[in-house]
Amino acid sequence: MAYFPFFTDLTGGRGLIVGGGQTALGKAERLLAFGPALTVVAPEVLPALADLPRVTVLRRAFRASDLDSSLTFVIAAADDRQVNRLVSAYCKAKGIPVNVVDEPEDCTFLFPALVRQGPLTIGISTGGTSPGAAIWLKEQIAGLLPESLGDILDWLGSQRPVVKARIEDPEQRKKALTRLFARGLEQDGPLSEAETSAALTELLGEG
Repeated sequence: MAYFPFFTDLTGGRGLIVGGGQTALGKAERLLAFGPALTVVAPEVLPALADLPRVTVLRRAFRASDLDSSLTFVIAAADDRQVNRLVSAYCKAKGIPVNVVDEPEDCTFLFPALVRQGPLTIGISTGGTSPGAAIWLKEQIAGLLPESLGDILDWLGSQRPVVKARIEDPEQRKKALTRLFARGLEQDGPLSEAETSAALTELLGEG
């Protein structure tokens, strides 16, 4: 079954990770880059996981009471499959999004392989059929992207108000931003203020 790739803002959200091993550490490291606060519950927790910022550690077994309506998501990454399935069942009953490591049938959302450059995020999923294929695709896609892409996208974000103030028509704005993006790719980095102004003037047929 294919999964629709929703992109959601996790800034200020709350996540629960059940499990304290290497898998839980990897999930936490990737999630924290998107701004949530995490609680980790497990009898044993790796020091590297406990030392991460915005992570609260509960060194004990999972309890049903750990789940509440304020949670944005739950990751079941315990070494015990029965614990993970129990977490999944409780989350489904409470309507809390849950990902169970290596058990797609117990998930209500999948954890994709990620490619990131600045504001760009590409999520890759094979619907749980082949995590290895997702990782291969991630490496292939990452190798195709120019190293300057993140900087170009950050710069384009800063230019949106400039373009909006200068161009009233929405279609013309879209065309202008597309042109600026193409120019950035051509020179492998953001344009200077003078180059940006010249590109917009050319597009608008001014001067």
